Amino acid sequence: MGYYETSFYALLVVCAGLLASQPTRRNELKKQADSRKPVSRDDKHPEADWYKVYALVMGADWVQGPYLYSLYRDEHGLSERLVSTLFATGFLSGAVSAYFIGALADKHGRKAVCMVFCLLYAMSCFFTVIPVVPLLFLGRILGGISTSILFSVFDSWMVTNFRERKLVEDGCDLSRTYATTSIVNSLSAIVSGVVSEWLVRVTGTKKAPFFLSAGLLWCALQIIWAHWVENYGTKAAESSEDSKESDLWSTLKQPSILALGFASTMFEGSMYLFVFFWTPTIKSVQKSTGELPYGYIFSSFMASSMAAALIFNIVMQKRPFKYSRLLVGILLAANFCFVKLAGPKTEDATFWLFCLFEACVGMYWPCTGYLKGHLVEDDIRAKVYSILRIPLNIFVVVSLAIAGDSKHFTKVFSACSMLLTASFGAVWAASLKENMP
Repeated sequence: MGYYETSFYALLVVCAGLLASQPTRRNELKKQADSRKPVSRDDKHPEADWYKVYALVMGADWVQGPYLYSLYRDEHGLSERLVSTLFATGFLSGAVSAYFIGALADKHGRKAVCMVFCLLYAMSCFFTVIPVVPLLFLGRILGGISTSILFSVFDSWMVTNFRERKLVEDGCDLSRTYATTSIVNSLSAIVSGVVSEWLVRVTGTKKAPFFLSAGLLWCALQIIWAHWVENYGTKAAESSEDSKESDLWSTLKQPSILALGFASTMFEGSMYLFVFFWTPTIKSVQKSTGELPYGYIFSSFMASSMAAALIFNIVMQKRPFKYSRLLVGILLAANFCFVKLAGPKTEDATFWLFCLFEACVGMYWPCTGYLKGHLVEDDIRAKVYSILRIPLNIFVVVSLAIAGDSKHFTKVFSACSMLLTASFGAVWAASLKENMP
């Protein structure tokens, strides 16, 4: 067994130990002396349908991700420049559509837009496997719109559903919900990576994961249709139109939201660049001969992310410090990773620095999700979440254009470290000025 395989299985053992120590809804209900609701073994978790749908839609995203570039280059025979243009088109379509998606979701219903997501993303998969350039661009446009929905409207539905159903009284906790969602995402990534690799090997084509992705989206659509309850934003907004707390632009001007948006752009932008550059970085410091086990390396990253989300769940159950302080710590740790990656490094150090950054990602999602859940009003939630993704998409497109090819990863990592330094400074200043959670 090689070094990377051993590391992966060791991380899985750590995850198993942390999983056994997780706080649960059942334990929370037992602690609530005034809870009148009896809990039995067959009592269905009130957020079970959320976790099922999230596992399916993230699985649909993860299962096709590793093969998109390869499908374009190897099977469709596209040039490097055309492939880069296709990727940029996806990010640009996400940026352009972001505001309108949030407004539509708040007005016409988040459940409805999530169902539209399943259809649009499935269409994107079908267009992606057809080697006709105009259809490939259409697939990227639909993919960009779908990604914008996935990372804004789904969250908006979940938080509003949590509050409207008063799930706190049912033993649930929004912080724990976000942490569990992050764990589900990591598990989906690990399973999807294994399944997609097996599919490609069995079928002999890199189109197979995209058909599987469409199938997963169809299953998610059925669960959303049958079990989710619709929620809106604009009804609340119309009843308090003159209220600053419910005004979109007043919310966006708040220092806490501006700092959170800036930190999200810098961190998530660095994360997308990490996805693009981690392979050439490890190859550049490889000591052994032969092909690196990329599947095990990627799975180790996801296991690191899951372990961090499990730790977040345990630690933040007791609220030992504010979430904004934790976010500062996450940004500092991510900054440390990029500072080290930008300098001289060994193969082992590079691998574990990447694992540490993925651990930061595992804590980042539930931390920022909780912060946005408390800082943003329900009536404009989808709009705000969508708008906060606009600078992120622009940042990634500009960064990739400036970086050029994958040989300039050292300069990219140095730039990421400087931007993360600015972002944790912004969050720290905002937390001092305002009473951030």
